Amino acid sequence: MSDPFKIERMTSRPQFLAAAKGVSEARGAVVVQRLDRHDGVPTVRLGFTATRKVGNAVIRNRAKRRLREAARAAVPLLAVPGSDYVFVARMGTADRPWDRLLDDVKSALTRLATPRPAPKSAPSHPAPAGQDS
Repeated sequence: MSDPFKIERMTSRPQFLAAAKGVSEARGAVVVQRLDRHDGVPTVRLGFTATRKVGNAVIRNRAKRRLREAARAAVPLLAVPGSDYVFVARMGTADRPWDRLLDDVKSALTRLATPRPAPKSAPSHPAPAGQDS
């Protein structure tokens, strides 16, 4: 089965910062951020990052390698064309069992692909106050 869209890597900091302004989903050992580019190009761009809180360079690199592999398996099936995704490693990413990490990535991508209902606005009238007597 051929991919219906092209997959590219994000390469510049502004792309990562723009994706951070989109919606995100945290699942287990990964946070996935998604930005719908609205540019009419069906390409999906992927970025991977891990902060220093995750661990030293060896652990951060292991976490990113595992996220890249999980994304390679899940993105062609679950990504929305025309979107940018950033996969952010969390503390347990490097040590999480593979099947659980894959489930985390798949469930985050599935949740980001489903449109969310509009947030409920605050009620226009205040709630009735409790009895003060």
